[in-house]
Amino acid sequence: MVAINKNAQEVLTETKNLYRQSGDLNTRLIKVGKKNVGVIFMESSSSTQTISDFIIKAIDYVGNNPNGLFKNLYHHLKNNIFNSQVLTTKDFTEFSYYISAGFTLIVVDGMDEAIVLETRAQLDRGVTESTSEPILRGPKDSFTESHAKNLGLIRKRIKDNNLWFDEIKVGRRTKTRVSIAYLSDVAEEKNIKQIKKQLQAVNVDGILDTGNIREYLTEQSSSFPQILSTERPDVACQALLNGKIVIMVENSPFVLILPNVFTDFMHTSEDQFQKPFNMTFTRLLKVLSLIITLFTPAVYIAITTFDQAVVPDQLLISLAIQREGVPFPTAFEVILLMTVFELLRESDIRLPANMGASMSIVGALVLGQAAVDAGIVSPIAVIVIAFTSICSLIFNDPDFINGIRTWRLIFILAATFFGLIGLVAAVLMFLIKLSSLETLGTSFLAPFSPLNLDAQRDTILRFPMPRILKRPEYINQKNVIKQGGKYEK
Repeated sequence: MVAINKNAQEVLTETKNLYRQSGDLNTRLIKVGKKNVGVIFMESSSSTQTISDFIIKAIDYVGNNPNGLFKNLYHHLKNNIFNSQVLTTKDFTEFSYYISAGFTLIVVDGMDEAIVLETRAQLDRGVTESTSEPILRGPKDSFTESHAKNLGLIRKRIKDNNLWFDEIKVGRRTKTRVSIAYLSDVAEEKNIKQIKKQLQAVNVDGILDTGNIREYLTEQSSSFPQILSTERPDVACQALLNGKIVIMVENSPFVLILPNVFTDFMHTSEDQFQKPFNMTFTRLLKVLSLIITLFTPAVYIAITTFDQAVVPDQLLISLAIQREGVPFPTAFEVILLMTVFELLRESDIRLPANMGASMSIVGALVLGQAAVDAGIVSPIAVIVIAFTSICSLIFNDPDFINGIRTWRLIFILAATFFGLIGLVAAVLMFLIKLSSLETLGTSFLAPFSPLNLDAQRDTILRFPMPRILKRPEYINQKNVIKQGGKYEK
């Protein structure tokens, strides 16, 4: 802690030196009677109109008061300036945080305490529709870069005094506000304490987004994500109601949800807003798509390279005819085509929206047809990779997609060197790895491992809402009953 100088003029000089005479730092010294009043704010992050209309006018009113100066100038300013948030500080080291955050500081001669007023400018966009998680039926709003707005989007949905937000500042230089949201009568206390301990242990220069925080909260190494990221307030609120914990980072439009399990990535944003049968069918499609995109290339390599005996003779002859004249082995064909598709997919994501679709179509049609005509790859390999790629497009979480890519390559290599036996061994490794993962004490393969029959009502299957009486017991054991009804037995 560094004490504040009692001379207002010297405080302004010290603050200017603190920012090395930065062009957007504004200071003003106002004479009120025999005392100086210093006003300090950052033009780039503060609302100059608010400062002029409420702060400068209030100080000017004191100086021109016909009844004489007030006996205690400091306390009069502190108690009578119109502002939604009035704080005080005696620590000069806190000046940099408040000024950079858009606050205005007032110092008065003879006082070692500064008045801190809320004058932040609106530097963020308004509430808009989600771009990364489109939805057909349900709320259209999404989180923004404004921390206060994000808290409000949750508050307006869950109007309960048990909804708590614990705040921690992370980052030595950025001092980023990180809020931990949870329902105090539902979420497990040990999980909250563990998250706070992990965040408080972060010792880094800056945190700019939830992606930075995620790496410090991940307990075990895995290609599949163990923490869900979303920009939809309704998804975050549903997680809170189920006893999960939501982490919100200042200046980020995405929030983190934990703990999570593998089946959470089979769910969609509108699961709660459509008929149970439709959502069950959609989830089954996602599971089937996951199986196809993970195993189809590896199975194709295994049965054409090592295990031709499992293929009917007529189909085997057709495959042989398709590959006639192709100089490369099947594994090379598959890896080449998969690489080209991933390149097209990445370029489609990075290019502007008005260019991405056309580039993907040109790449897929021109390159695919040209490769077949040139005899570099076989038509059946193009079909296999196209089918695999289409199935992978049903997933939109980037980290989950990267996990699929990693394990698909492992399965391809296992099938290339050892055939179906190698593929079976790789699948066993895959299941062992997933079953060994835990987040906040919750198994990544729950509620299947360990098996929880009650939780099956809202995993792959989706029962009608009146039948889903409990929160997921594999997440928390506290206050698990969320509704009663005629279906309770």
